[in-house]
Amino acid sequence: MEPSTCPYPLDPTGSELHAEAARLSARGAATRVSLPGEVEAWLVTDPEVLRSLFADPRVSKDPHRHWPGYRDLPPDWPLHTWVSMRNMFNSHGADHRRLRALIAPAFTTRRIRGLRPHIERITAGLLDEVAAARPGVAIDLREHFANPLPVAVISSLLGITDRDALDEMRRLVETFFSTTTSPEQMVAGMETLYRLFGEHVASCRRNPGDDLTSDLLAMRDEDGTRLSDGELTDTLMLMFSAGHETTVNLLGHAIAELLTEPRHLAGLRAGELSWDAVVEETLRWQPPLANLPLRFATEDVALPGGGTIRAGEPIVAGLLAANRHPAHYPDGDLFDPARADTAHLSFGHGVHFCVGSQLARLEARIALSALFDRFPRLTAAFSELEQRPSFISNGHVDLFAIPTPEAAGAE
Repeated sequence: MEPSTCPYPLDPTGSELHAEAARLSARGAATRVSLPGEVEAWLVTDPEVLRSLFADPRVSKDPHRHWPGYRDLPPDWPLHTWVSMRNMFNSHGADHRRLRALIAPAFTTRRIRGLRPHIERITAGLLDEVAAARPGVAIDLREHFANPLPVAVISSLLGITDRDALDEMRRLVETFFSTTTSPEQMVAGMETLYRLFGEHVASCRRNPGDDLTSDLLAMRDEDGTRLSDGELTDTLMLMFSAGHETTVNLLGHAIAELLTEPRHLAGLRAGELSWDAVVEETLRWQPPLANLPLRFATEDVALPGGGTIRAGEPIVAGLLAANRHPAHYPDGDLFDPARADTAHLSFGHGVHFCVGSQLARLEARIALSALFDRFPRLTAAFSELEQRPSFISNGHVDLFAIPTPEAAGAE
């Protein structure tokens, strides 16, 4: 199918993410879209085409080198932070390999497995707080469980101990993922976020600890691994934001589905389903990020079925559309953890595959199993869930449920 050349304006409110993803898929494997500020880009919806582009050396994530339009962006462009930071997310080639190599040792399989007791302790403490809520009264599990769990884990890894600063960082990152935040709010928020992370770096420089920030500071003077001050701060901001936003949304969607479709819980308790399967199907069915900006063609890239992404043109990864593409998942809109193929692109593919994917999966398995073991009669206290105002982040504003006391749930 020839891709449509009339740009489709992405809805910044994200109010109909799934309907919009279906409409974008119907326009072809890749289609022109309009981002805030009337910036045009290609949005790729076909999973095979997207996987190919993820692995294509002609596709970069460095706007400074490969997006001519970057120079013309106003400083208050709503998505500026997504392309302006200097870290492994927005790097290409040798720069990306250098920056990723500094982070990767903290996320090896052995180190992630070693975090299990720590994650279990955090989870148990949060569930104790949920259990202490007034009996029969609904509690927002997003605010009191799904959100603080990954925040506690990533802040521990980074050595962030200032509770007030941490709360402010979390609030500002949520603003960062919103696509309805005003330009003025975005600029002010990023200034505050840079200040907070700068203060954290200064604290770790004065008093190094057993954390990733201190490790990165120590690496800065080693030959071939030097981080500039900007790269260091931007890397920490990336780790913090990516380390909790995606996991919050993953947990929220899984909890909501299990509360509204009890047959899945029955399958888990009967041993017919595994938590691994639930996590992977949730990642496919509801990717934590619906659309991921931005990549850039370094030279012309022909699209199957017609059309060409020209050198210098930006690309958006349509993860929600790709994970439910009707040609690859005939029943893709259905949540089915027993399906044979739960393959997805929620963590990307190729050299930019998410370095924290193992950690997110471990957190989700621990949190979900502990929540439903502790509260076997947990009851939904919602009829519909409100989507967060974003075409990037795929999550809920809140997630209310009634935690039945343990004794009442015992058999």
